[in-house]
Amino acid sequence: MRTIRVETSTATILLTEAPEPKVRDRQTGEVAKDAVSGETLMTIGVVYIDEGESALIRVTVPESGVAEGLALGAPVSLPGLVAKPWENVFNGQQRHGIAYRAAAVTPGAVPAAVGA
Repeated sequence: MRTIRVETSTATILLTEAPEPKVRDRQTGEVAKDAVSGETLMTIGVVYIDEGESALIRVTVPESGVAEGLALGAPVSLPGLVAKPWENVFNGQQRHGIAYRAAAVTPGAVPAAVGA
């Protein structure tokens, strides 16, 4: 499946869930690692607001990309944000969705209003 770059320059992104280790296997509690670097992966929850619409999404970031000083409800920046469609079959059921990944999560700012 193709990876799609997500344009964030006009979006407001607010942190809704603090970073926590991404679980690869819920039964064993195994933590997910990056396939290339072996680094622990973290997940965060954000609300992504752009052009009058909003969505709650979970984003995966490498542990080294989690900046200090993040606060719930505060704006964040997600450099290198990409979306990757996925699908699989689990217990005979077809499932699909979009996985989001960023290079980092850092404190951000609310974009200036267009025409302001």
